[in-house]
Amino acid sequence: MRKLVAFLILLLVLLAVLDRVAVSGVQREIATRATAKYDLATPPEVTIVGIPFLTQAVAGRYDEVKVAAGAMSLAGVRLSSVDFTLHGVTAPLDDLVLRADQVDIRAERVAGTVVLSLDTLNQRAPRGIKVEVDGDGDGLNVNGEITVLGQKVPAKAKMKIELVEGGVKFVPEQVTLGGGIPVPRPERFISYQIPIKNLPFNLKVTDVKTVPEGLQISGEASDVPLRS
Repeated sequence: MRKLVAFLILLLVLLAVLDRVAVSGVQREIATRATAKYDLATPPEVTIVGIPFLTQAVAGRYDEVKVAAGAMSLAGVRLSSVDFTLHGVTAPLDDLVLRADQVDIRAERVAGTVVLSLDTLNQRAPRGIKVEVDGDGDGLNVNGEITVLGQKVPAKAKMKIELVEGGVKFVPEQVTLGGGIPVPRPERFISYQIPIKNLPFNLKVTDVKTVPEGLQISGEASDVPLRS
């Protein structure tokens, strides 16, 4: 009886070790695929959620995979953080082991967020204008100076954030001018746009909001291939 108990304990330990070894291999393979397909500077951090992992591996389907890609540049726009969650990832275990260079890794759905830092928002703002985030949600303010007919005019405004084709647009809702100089349609000197396109995993932008770090953009995609 003692020998049987000892054997069962050893078997459980071996399965636990195999489970962790297997999950590390699949996480590494997914990171490699994502790096190659989306031309990332460094492999992302990949975490497969769920224990035991081998149950998912045998089925060839992983319910939830988290991907943290860190900072990257897209179309000349610097993103300070890029995070995704892949749902329903299919990757047969025997294919991963025997045909890693051919296996079709695919996600049923991907939800992700990218963050435009305050530095990026300021680099893209009109000359003389500084961007400030007013808490989480939709609070985005600008202040500085606009140049009208060679005259510098102090200005500040609360900005409305709009999703437009291929990017994000910032439009002043309220503009306050100083110096007593009349400026017709002052909002045209403060409005600007940042292009957002070619997001990893072909995400379609669904929402945008301010966060303390800058501007967070959310998106989703369906039936996403991970093979390069």
